[in-house]
Amino acid sequence: MRTNSWTLSALLAIGLAACSGESSGENATLSTAANGTPSIKVWWFQWDPATGLQELGREFQAETGIAVEVQQIPLASYQEKVFLEFGGSRTNFDIVIGDSQWIGRGASGGLYVELTDWLPTVVDLATIHPRAAKYLCEYPEGSGRWYAAPCETDAVGLAYRKDWFEDPKEREAFKARYGRELAVPATYEEFRQVAEFFQRPDEKRYGCAMPSDRNYDGLTMGVQNLLWAFGGKWKDEGSNKVVGHLDTQGTADAIEFFKTLMKLGPKGCERLDYGQVLESFTNGSTAMILNYFAFFPGIQAQFGDKVGFAVVPSHEGRRVASLGGQGMSISAKIPKEQQELAKRFIAWFLKREVQERWITKPAGFTANAEILSSPAFRSKTPYNAPFADSVDAMRDFWNVPVFNKLLAATQRYVGMAVDGEMPTQEALQKLAAEKERILKEAGLL
Repeated sequence: MRTNSWTLSALLAIGLAACSGESSGENATLSTAANGTPSIKVWWFQWDPATGLQELGREFQAETGIAVEVQQIPLASYQEKVFLEFGGSRTNFDIVIGDSQWIGRGASGGLYVELTDWLPTVVDLATIHPRAAKYLCEYPEGSGRWYAAPCETDAVGLAYRKDWFEDPKEREAFKARYGRELAVPATYEEFRQVAEFFQRPDEKRYGCAMPSDRNYDGLTMGVQNLLWAFGGKWKDEGSNKVVGHLDTQGTADAIEFFKTLMKLGPKGCERLDYGQVLESFTNGSTAMILNYFAFFPGIQAQFGDKVGFAVVPSHEGRRVASLGGQGMSISAKIPKEQQELAKRFIAWFLKREVQERWITKPAGFTANAEILSSPAFRSKTPYNAPFADSVDAMRDFWNVPVFNKLLAATQRYVGMAVDGEMPTQEALQKLAAEKERILKEAGLL
C-alpha cells in the first residue's frame, strides 16, 4: 500500500506501507548534528505525519541529547531514492520508514537490520496489533522474524456527507425510490444504491469515488477491498500459488461490481489517484469516498459535523480493508554504533506514553493494540472507532522482493478488465499466469 507526495490537505495516502546485514566498514563514525551532538537521520516521504514525527524527535533530543532529523522526500521519487541510496556503501539515513510492500526486498537483500531478537527487549510484542505486525513488520508474513517496528498504521475507510444523509428531503426521496431508509451503507450493494441516488451530474453532485489510478498501486488498492469481500484473492493463502486462486469467480465478480461503481462518480473517476479522490470530496461534490484514514483528519477539520466516517462496506458477511502504513527499519549499511542510536529512538517511540502523544499528530495512527481498543481512543474523534475496527480487518498486497513486478502486472491486467479492453476472466487468467512466471523466475514458487 498506498502513499503519495502531497501534504495532508492535498494528500495523505496510502495509503500509499526489512534481514540483518553487516554495516559498511567505510566511514564507521557516528553521525553528528551541527553542534557536534550525536544525531539520527530518518527518511520518510513528504506528508504531515513526518512533520509530527519530527516534533517527537525534538522531544527525544530534549530527553537524550541525541538529535533527530526527519528528512521528507517527495513520494513520487521516494522509493527510487531509497533503493538508490542502498546501492552505496553507507546510506545517508539511519532509519527508513518504508512501505509495507518493500519489506521483502529489504529483508532478503540484507538492507534492513533484523530486529527479531532485539525488539522484544524494548516492547511487549503482544501490544502490537497482530495485523500490523504481520504486514508492516514481519517477513515472511507471520514468520515472527521482524525487520521493522510499526510507525504509521493505516487502512481504507469510508467518508460520507453526513449532512446529505440527514437532509429530510433527501431521506424522503430515497425512501420513496428504494423503499428503505437512507443510511450509511453496510454492504457494497447498499453503497452502490446510495451512490446511484446521489449521482446527479447536471447538479454537479456525484455518488462516490475511490482510488483507480493506473500509476503505482491506485487501482489495485481500490479494487482489492472488493476482491476480498467478494471471495476473491491474489494467491493461495498457504503458498505463492496464483493460478486457480486469483482467476476465480469471486475475483471476477469483484471487478465487475467495481466497474459499475466507476459510472457513479465525477468525470474521470475511472483514473483517480489518492489526492484526486480526496479532492472530489473536499470540493463538496461527492457523497462518499473510499480512501485511507490518513486523509480523514483533514476532512474532519474542513467539514466538522457535516461529515461522517465508517468502515468499508461488506459483501455476504465479508469485510476486508486494504492496508496502508509503514514501519521503521534500520539501515544495515551504517556502523553498528549508529544502529544502536537508531534502536534507542525506536525503543523510545514505541513507549506507551510516546504512542499516546503520537496519536495526537495528524494521521499519527498507532499500532498499539491497547490504545486502539481503549474507550478514550475510540471516542476521541469521529474516525478513531471505525479506524480501530478497520485495523482488525485489514489485509495487504504482495510484499515479496519482486512486488513491483507483481504490482505492475496487476495494474495492467486489472486495468484492461475495468476499461473493457479484455474480458475480465481472460484478463485474470493472463494475470495469474504472468504472476506465476514472475514468482518462478524469482525462485519464489
